[in-house]
Amino acid sequence: MVTIRAESLGVALGRRAVLANVDADLAPGRLIGVIGPNGAGKSTLVRALLGLVPLSGGGVRVDGQPVARLPRAALARRIAYLPQGQTLHWPLTVERLVALGRLPHLAPLSRIGEADVAAIDRAIEQADIGHLRGRVATELSGGERARVLLARALAVEAPALIADEPLAALDPGHQLEVMALLRRQADAGALVVAVLHDLSLAAGHCDRLLLLHHGRLVADGPPDRVLTADRLADVYGVRAWIGEVEGRRLVVPISHHG
Repeated sequence: MVTIRAESLGVALGRRAVLANVDADLAPGRLIGVIGPNGAGKSTLVRALLGLVPLSGGGVRVDGQPVARLPRAALARRIAYLPQGQTLHWPLTVERLVALGRLPHLAPLSRIGEADVAAIDRAIEQADIGHLRGRVATELSGGERARVLLARALAVEAPALIADEPLAALDPGHQLEVMALLRRQADAGALVVAVLHDLSLAAGHCDRLLLLHHGRLVADGPPDRVLTADRLADVYGVRAWIGEVEGRRLVVPISHHG
């Protein structure tokens, strides 16, 4: 299990504060959605949690240790990362691309073993891309590539997963499948953090939401407490319908709140 703690976290780009005074304790067994308008600092936050951007204040601890002091390979074994909008340059088959997820577990110049092959097979099955296994990844559609890259992250079989916009380029059916997959990962004990734009999917699947606005954490808690009509008007500038259908909370923007 992995825990991540952000303490008074700050990130600056030049003189502009991208994040300021963000505090959050992220515990295993939870699906945590990071939401907010464009430019709110969502991607910067998840990159900061991984030690991928310099901090202007505060710090991040993974299992009680400063993230900056952890060897990158060790961190990669603890936290799988699915970045936003990756571009594929090499004409690898899908199977070989997913196999790259096993690199944190391999010594230099070593070959994959039986345990690695089994992990790759499980990831391909979980992401429902078995039919793409022999295809060249650079020839896939955007939605297909998104699921293949998710499978690569799953192949790490880390106790934590951070996914930056994992639903981008996916049709509604596959969006629901990916959210269900992330939900299962959390239910199995993993810490799962996902940057999301669809408020209904966030509300219906996440245990907890972190709402960012202008680089600050303005709300943190269960979806029903975070996604209120007043807060949606203040943060997103929209009037929205909020309700439940088949036991799932839905948030549907209706009009711009002028």
